[in-house]
Amino acid sequence: MSPANNDELVIGLVSVSDRASGGVYEDKGIPALREWLQGALATPFRVETRLIPDERAAIEATLVELVDTVRCHLVLTTGGTGPARRDVTPEATLAIGTKEMPGFGEQMRQISLRFVPTAILSRQTAVIRETPDHAALVMNLPGQPKSIRETLEGLKDADGRTVVGGIFAAVPYCIDLIGGPYSDTNPDVCKAFRPKSAQRPALPHPEDTA
Repeated sequence: MSPANNDELVIGLVSVSDRASGGVYEDKGIPALREWLQGALATPFRVETRLIPDERAAIEATLVELVDTVRCHLVLTTGGTGPARRDVTPEATLAIGTKEMPGFGEQMRQISLRFVPTAILSRQTAVIRETPDHAALVMNLPGQPKSIRETLEGLKDADGRTVVGGIFAAVPYCIDLIGGPYSDTNPDVCKAFRPKSAQRPALPHPEDTA
């Protein structure tokens, strides 16, 4: 497996589930994440996927491998963030991080609390993992495809106005700040926010140059 070049955005998708990894049922987290990213990102990216059980050591090893060896710039996990005894994804994420980014988890709970009061039981978090020559943003997401989309994209009213901002709007600029490649989003799905000084002209869509 070859590491990424400097211009290629590499995203790791990790589904944490005892039953899905054991073949009891089909994993829905990774397909939901992949589908959302394909619609949201306007610049090229490559995905690396992992389906693993709710074992802290396995989660930590997978996150370290995706950042340090595969050299992902962004790693998104789904599953294992509740209060149950087997839910240890946040602990594993914090253990491999060098900087905690608590704002992502706070915003995810703000979004989900608009639908269910039990969203307060979710423990999603995010960290930066840094090595001497590489860094990545690692974020925990909910387990359900609908909740994944809502937390990434945010909520809009019937007129298309943003009611609650999604967390992904801040992700491209965060990746810029830690030395990753410049990426842009489809504003119809999720408009990336950057200060004017950090913005670049929009790239033409590949279909427009064919």
